[in-house]
Amino acid sequence: MIQIAFIPFAFPGLSNVGCAFTSRQGGASIYPYFAGNLSYEVGDDPEAVTANRAYLKERLGFSALVDCTQVHGDAVLFDLEEGVPREADGLATDRSGVGLMIKTADCQPILLAHETGRFVAGLHVGWRGNVIDFPGTGVRQLCERYDCDPSELLAVRGPSLGPQQAEFTSFATEFGSAFTRYFDPASQTANLWQLTHDQLRAAGLREERIHGINLCTQSNPEMFFSYRGETTTGRQSGLIWIQPH
Repeated sequence: MIQIAFIPFAFPGLSNVGCAFTSRQGGASIYPYFAGNLSYEVGDDPEAVTANRAYLKERLGFSALVDCTQVHGDAVLFDLEEGVPREADGLATDRSGVGLMIKTADCQPILLAHETGRFVAGLHVGWRGNVIDFPGTGVRQLCERYDCDPSELLAVRGPSLGPQQAEFTSFATEFGSAFTRYFDPASQTANLWQLTHDQLRAAGLREERIHGINLCTQSNPEMFFSYRGETTTGRQSGLIWIQPH
């Protein structure tokens, strides 16, 4: 029976916006994608992926479930229709009942909402996204589109590669000197959680409005997909939506 486990999240004082972070547990996919894989792009049986998505759509009450082909860039798509294939790493909408899905397997799903709940967005931020400051440029695109100030936004980072597991043996060439303070030479690990937090702060979000689910995907293989743990693996997701009226 399909019954994908997920972690719900609620922004304080914002009852008209829903957030959830799915796990790998409880879906229709079989090895090595078991069980809650949500990506058509990793080699899984498409029928299993469709079944997993259909469960979430019904369980969470979406009129549509929207995602994109993620390419580690900085483009944000606005009001994309369900089933329309487009490349981007950000999604946003002001339509109620539309679930935005950011697929991950170590990268950070960043979910954002306006303080009134009039629009929501999701960003896919891998380490390459941090290097190009996608948290910052994504926020700027949202503010330009919806004519708001960054201080009016709330954000939550979902389960992703934790500071103890984010190893980079070529950090200097991959990141550059501007990011040195986030790197521990002794363990060769980078604190991407702190980096994303600081990039959201620099973009203008208020400290108390930046939240995080501090669960490491690689450290919890029974709960989450992890590309670093298993190169052939599925994808969980961060989901955000405006509650239907």
